Amino acid sequence: MATNREIAQEVIEAIGGQENIQSVAHCATRLRIMVHDKEKIDQERVEGVEKVKGAFYNSGQYQVIFGTGTVNRIYDEVTALGATGSTKADQKEESAKQGNAFQRAVRSFGDVFVPIIPALVATGLFMGLRGLVLQEQILAFFGLTPGDISDNFILFTQVLTDTAFIFLPALVAWSTFRVFGGNPTIGLVLGLMLVTPALPNAWEVAAGNAEPLKFLGFIPVVGYQGSVIPAFVAGFLGAKLEKRIRKMVPESLDLILTPFLVLLIMITLSLFAIGPIFHTVEEYIMAGTIYILDLPFGLSGLIIGFFHQIIVITGVHHIFNFLEIQLFENLGFNPFNPIISAAIAAQGGAALAVGLKTKSKKLKALALPSSLSAFLGITEPAIFGVNLRYMKPFVMGLIGGAVGGFLASLFKLKATGLAVTVIPGTLLFLNSQIFLYLLVNIISIGIAFGLTWAFGYKDGMLDK
Repeated sequence: MATNREIAQEVIEAIGGQENIQSVAHCATRLRIMVHDKEKIDQERVEGVEKVKGAFYNSGQYQVIFGTGTVNRIYDEVTALGATGSTKADQKEESAKQGNAFQRAVRSFGDVFVPIIPALVATGLFMGLRGLVLQEQILAFFGLTPGDISDNFILFTQVLTDTAFIFLPALVAWSTFRVFGGNPTIGLVLGLMLVTPALPNAWEVAAGNAEPLKFLGFIPVVGYQGSVIPAFVAGFLGAKLEKRIRKMVPESLDLILTPFLVLLIMITLSLFAIGPIFHTVEEYIMAGTIYILDLPFGLSGLIIGFFHQIIVITGVHHIFNFLEIQLFENLGFNPFNPIISAAIAAQGGAALAVGLKTKSKKLKALALPSSLSAFLGITEPAIFGVNLRYMKPFVMGLIGGAVGGFLASLFKLKATGLAVTVIPGTLLFLNSQIFLYLLVNIISIGIAFGLTWAFGYKDGMLDK
């Protein structure tokens, strides 16, 4: 077995040597390499390196999949061998002009939401645990009824489950400023202004328990608790405005004038223009999403379950983070999560079939861990390392995902959170739907596994 230093050296040589490396960084699963000339990359040689689960060129970066944990060690060895390390933020700037306008926009959107996701995952898990603890059957097991639960305990659970969504605009504005080069603290304060208690609470207004403020007799002004697009637009424009103002004011006055002008201008625009306009846009997007999810006879699950992993390949799937957040904030549950969970599980089932059927020790060592990764919610190793390489397993995974998505939609499964799927996703269904959720994922895996075993893979494909 090769050492991590030897693997790093092989990767460097396969992509054209040190002289072809502009910079290198890594994320949770991939080594991300900026190269001077992608024509010098020996794709077949890279994929043949031990521990490599797949490699592809995307968004201006050559991305080599190693998986969680391993990628950190390989990165350390690559930089120790002389490659220039850089942060992901630096690489984002270097690759900012790569891809078409839509890809760049979605990539920026993803960059904003990815840092927020962990807080929302925790919130969803808190909701699932609260739902479990407060179930009548669970309480009865301990000789309790819902009436025995104290108001203070309910209040404590609300602190855990409501805080992130109440201050979601602050998180979004902070992250948007960070991504587009502004001062994140100014973005945070701007976002907090959008949810200040001085404004009528958006949820109270929606429930009819409060009235919007009226400026100039016709502009409705409310808080923006739970809103995403107004905070994103305000953050984007605010970051651009901040950079423009910094160039105009004298350095001696920068500390005083820049934050003052940015906050004054942006909160005025946000409350009187950006907020009302883009909150309406947000409502239309939400209505369209719900319309698709409400298609009869499980059609929505069939369509989403089939196409979700195809969209993952394109790299623009981060747009779904926004949709899941909006669904969860508006409905109080997430019907999208169980559908994509089935799609993810199916790719794991297809990779598992390849791993168990092949006689190739190298492919077996690649496919089996990749299938486990998919069952934990990360499909890139399974897709790029196994299924897409032989194509048929990927298609069989799509079919399994479509069937699982169809059932998830038909059963009307509702997750209590977002961003975790398959095995970890069970924590979002700690209610009466847990068995249906498990059934849907098992069927998705079973169909993808069976089709791949019967029609989707044979060792003769290795020769092609």
